[in-house]
Amino acid sequence: MRSKKQLSQVTDFDLRLLRLFKVVAESGSFSAAESALGITRSAVSLQMSDLEKRLGMRLCQRGRAGFALTDEGREVLRAGEVLLTAVENFRGEVNQINNQLRGELNIGIVNNLVTQPHMSITRALKALRERSDEIRINISMSTPGEIERGLFDGRLHVGAIPLNTPLSGLDYSLLYEEHASLYCSHEHPFFHEEHGLDDERLGAVDAVVPSYRMTEQAIELHRMLHCTATASDREGIAFLILTGSYIGYLPDHYAAKWVAKGQMKALCPERLFFDSRLAIVTRKGRRPNLLLETFLNSLPSLG
Repeated sequence: MRSKKQLSQVTDFDLRLLRLFKVVAESGSFSAAESALGITRSAVSLQMSDLEKRLGMRLCQRGRAGFALTDEGREVLRAGEVLLTAVENFRGEVNQINNQLRGELNIGIVNNLVTQPHMSITRALKALRERSDEIRINISMSTPGEIERGLFDGRLHVGAIPLNTPLSGLDYSLLYEEHASLYCSHEHPFFHEEHGLDDERLGAVDAVVPSYRMTEQAIELHRMLHCTATASDREGIAFLILTGSYIGYLPDHYAAKWVAKGQMKALCPERLFFDSRLAIVTRKGRRPNLLLETFLNSLPSLG
């Protein structure tokens, strides 16, 4: 399918097709992209074919073997994300000049912060929307490392992640703290024990440890456990705890719904706990962005 022709110019039509391609790639199939795009699978297929014809290359394989990006498709996706980010940056700078709130705000948030009682991010987003109805807010739930990478490469404007080991090149502002305790499920042998859970017994059962960076306090507490499983986020930790086969640390606000149902219990909460600081993160030396600054100013006073 490769063509010798070159792309002479990039039109609004091309940008729309690149945005569609990005959604298809993130969704993993044409059918999965239907709901995200609000169009039929046949329309998705037709527009993908239009983009491939425009570029003179096949971007993805589709058929009985499933959906997969070609090598060219991965390169086009990367280049397209750079282009779309540059277009959005241009729009943000023009709006900054006009002092108008319009455009996109891309936010990366670690999983399971929605149960945080402070709701600082929720209130800031509400305040932002009340200022203008020409704002598109894009939230992606991800791991701290992926959010930091998104800030560095410009895919994200702002992130909310644990403040463990700050990276140079990023600005971190304290948002709030959360308390984490060691939990087991109602199916675990320790659930009905009130006494006798010393460090030796706790270290003899299987436990789950996060695969993301932790504070020194959290690392020391996990060293006391027999960690035989890992999880990339707190939802994964909860899944393993609920099997009844593992114990693990969870933020109290996140575990509260299972505790209320009698499905989880904190083990030795008076001594087995750690506190984590959550931060709002932006890239140092970032370009002026009225949407981002308005969002940041809508947050409570940060420490």
